[in-house]
Amino acid sequence: MTARVLVVDDIPANVKLLEARLTAEYFEVVTASNGPAALEICASQRIDVVLLDVMMPGMDGFEVCRRLKSEAETQHVPVIMVTALDQPSDKVQGLENGADDFLTKPVDDIALITRVKNLARLKMLSDEMLMRASTSRQLGLTDNAALQKATSVRSGRILLVDDHPRSASRLVDVISKSHDIFVERDPNAALIKLAEHNFDLLIVSLSLTHADGLRLCSQVRSLDRTRHLPIVILVEPGDEARLLRGMDMGVNDYLIRPIDRHELLARIKTQIKRKRFTDYLRNRLEESVEQAITDSLTGLHNRRYMESHLRTLVDESIRTGRPLSILVTDIDHFKNVNDTHGHDGGDVVLKEFATRLKRNTRGIDLACRMGGEEFLIIMPETDLARAYQVAERTRAMVASEPFQVRPDLQIRVTASVGLATLESPDDTPETIFKRADSALYAAKRRGRNRVSADAA
Repeated sequence: MTARVLVVDDIPANVKLLEARLTAEYFEVVTASNGPAALEICASQRIDVVLLDVMMPGMDGFEVCRRLKSEAETQHVPVIMVTALDQPSDKVQGLENGADDFLTKPVDDIALITRVKNLARLKMLSDEMLMRASTSRQLGLTDNAALQKATSVRSGRILLVDDHPRSASRLVDVISKSHDIFVERDPNAALIKLAEHNFDLLIVSLSLTHADGLRLCSQVRSLDRTRHLPIVILVEPGDEARLLRGMDMGVNDYLIRPIDRHELLARIKTQIKRKRFTDYLRNRLEESVEQAITDSLTGLHNRRYMESHLRTLVDESIRTGRPLSILVTDIDHFKNVNDTHGHDGGDVVLKEFATRLKRNTRGIDLACRMGGEEFLIIMPETDLARAYQVAERTRAMVASEPFQVRPDLQIRVTASVGLATLESPDDTPETIFKRADSALYAAKRRGRNRVSADAA
């Protein structure tokens, strides 16, 4: 995966070392030698993850992190503190200032890449939800509740899976002063409880006597109900291999025994706050945005939402330099479908057509019904060559299988597709759409059931 990582350290040798390791894994690396420079870069450029040295002259890493997390434009950028100090108090101070994770010098290569990849994935999901929420504000949709209230860390519901009574008891003593904590010895019982009740956090010991804690983590990540539930694992010293496997499967954080109570509470606070933030955005999308901007027949987003969302994406792509493409398609000879099989038959075809479009889009893409038999897919981070592959796959998917108009009747349907991509900073949503629409008509002139990527 590609992410833009900012490395901040006042020692050039440290910067070069981290830059080389990250570049070898195809990350894009930006560097800064002091705190003020790092803040300026984060304010003016797209940064996905910050690797931040703690000990720097002038403004130290703690202050840089605090400032990043206090600004609306940068508060969602994940920060990994890199330090030679291996004291719990330093970690607690970093967490209290908003740090998302820690690496200790000398930095282990596998831990470095695993942590950066995990936080980059979280940043990508956060960016997607924030962009959709931004579009809803442009449409004039009001908030259901203040974001600050939604993300305030109140008492959370935590499930602890640990079959060592003394260990579990010590953790309960610490956590129960601030949160509601429930303990399960058996991972299977824990999985049932997670399916039946709402929790804010799952803590799993990897020292279970008769079970594999990582298997439970994998099962939790595979279920729709618990896919977004934060997971913290408890690891024995020296068990780096299982720790890294856990991080790679989507575990959010970890604690190495013996566990410092302040670090435990600080990490719990961070994870619960992150969950409530993402829950808030997800609920807003589901409860308000979707109702206001969804096409009632097909369930796709409608033209009103598309226009606002495309404007957001064009502005973002121009700012970051990332590619953006759109696909416009409509059903060939759709009037004949309505004339032959009635509008009820036409509606069946439109709904099935929309279903096939949705099957052909990523989570970051947006499929919309423009009106009538015309549809559009917005594809962020997609150049024209890749968009052409998607368009051809879409065309073939429509033509390959008949549409079931009635229980006793199937008909063949084809579609024409036009493509366009963001070409210059002077582009607007209107100019890109016009090129895609022109390409669509070129495809129809050339015989229909084909893809065209004409630029004019």
